Amino acid sequence: MSAYTAVLSARFRCLLQYRAAAVAGFGCQLFWGLIRVMIFSAFFASTRSAQPMSERDVISYVWLGQAMFALLSLGVDSDIAAMIRSGTVVYELLRPVDLYWVWFCRSVALRSIPTLMRGVPMLVVGGLFFGLRPPPSLESGLASAAATFGALILASAITTLMSISLMWTVSGLGVTRIVPAFAYCLSGIIIPIPFFPDWAQPVLYALPFRHMVDTPFRLYLGHIPAYQAIPLLAQEAAWAAVLILLGRWMLARGARRLVAQGG
Repeated sequence: MSAYTAVLSARFRCLLQYRAAAVAGFGCQLFWGLIRVMIFSAFFASTRSAQPMSERDVISYVWLGQAMFALLSLGVDSDIAAMIRSGTVVYELLRPVDLYWVWFCRSVALRSIPTLMRGVPMLVVGGLFFGLRPPPSLESGLASAAATFGALILASAITTLMSISLMWTVSGLGVTRIVPAFAYCLSGIIIPIPFFPDWAQPVLYALPFRHMVDTPFRLYLGHIPAYQAIPLLAQEAAWAAVLILLGRWMLARGARRLVAQGG
């Protein structure tokens, strides 16, 4: 376990150096958050129909999405991609550690540190000036925190799976375009899932992407009561386990067929 802790700690320290990038990312996400709030405010001002979420809840949902945007910015680990392209990944295969968990720890750091560096200031600014409201109860806050941790594990499992897929591709550009597009559209970060058509919602609820956004956000808002959190967290954990097992199987298969340059 100490080897994986060391990998996690090293990646944490490396990513914490990108403070200017975090400030720039915060400014960009604040700008787009304001645009999205204006769009939803115009929508509520122009409709008289009953909506599945109130305007206040949607505004809070938007700011939560801006705070956690880096968590959903799925992409391959550029260092792993470079190692696979150059063939130096063979050194990784020779290390006396489980390579999947090494790469998974790197993915956890890659998802969590940028989210913390941008998300915490966004929550503070959104709460003070732009209508982000606190959870209605302690139970809702705790349920949302547990679901957010599950979202981190789920996003890290998807990121690791994307990195492993590079063993079968030339550049990996395809997977880095397709998977984030699916995640943005199907997680609820663009349009909250309750606003989707009734026929689409069961499909979206069954997919893993909603657990990275919709589940923690609606638990935070109390839109999903805290007592309903257990089955949602179980579904989230089941998806994470499936993706981790799939990633381990793919890595083992890829390592058997991998031919390094000159080998």
